[in-house]
Amino acid sequence: MADAKKETYEDSEAALEALAEETPEVDDELEALRAERDEFRDRFMRSLAEAENVRKRAERDRRDGEQYGAARFARDMLPVFDNMQRAIAAIAEDQREAQAGLIEGIELTMRELLSVFKKHGIELISPEVGDAFDPQVHQAMFEAALPGTRAGDIIQVMTVGFMQHDRLLRPAQVGVSSTPAS
Repeated sequence: MADAKKETYEDSEAALEALAEETPEVDDELEALRAERDEFRDRFMRSLAEAENVRKRAERDRRDGEQYGAARFARDMLPVFDNMQRAIAAIAEDQREAQAGLIEGIELTMRELLSVFKKHGIELISPEVGDAFDPQVHQAMFEAALPGTRAGDIIQVMTVGFMQHDRLLRPAQVGVSSTPAS
């Protein structure tokens, strides 16, 4: 059966070649058909490549949506964390005993908020005084010469920063020493 198909194919190719030799119009038409075939093959391959690119882009967008979809909401929640920190810092030492329950409630709420942040890949950036300034995660709010420090050292932390996975939600706002090296 396969031999019969092969013979038929070979016979038809031979007939086409013979016909092409006899009539130049068939040769021209054959070349036009081959060019059209090549054009369709090229368009088909480009369409396949484009479909694959669209699939990859959609997959990347889906992953980004899963990881970073809550970023806007998280940014809106950062001032809530800041205000709770300020509330605790504003309580005077002599009032701490009288307000122990309130302070504990605020601290528990802050820990719960940080726990929810962590669950969604949001980490706290909490620099310490004396750490080196890193422009990737810190925002310099002011620069001042402070004896006993080196240029580029953090001398004050105004607000902590936050990262979501590998993206910066908010830089930590710090004051930086400008003391020249001695």
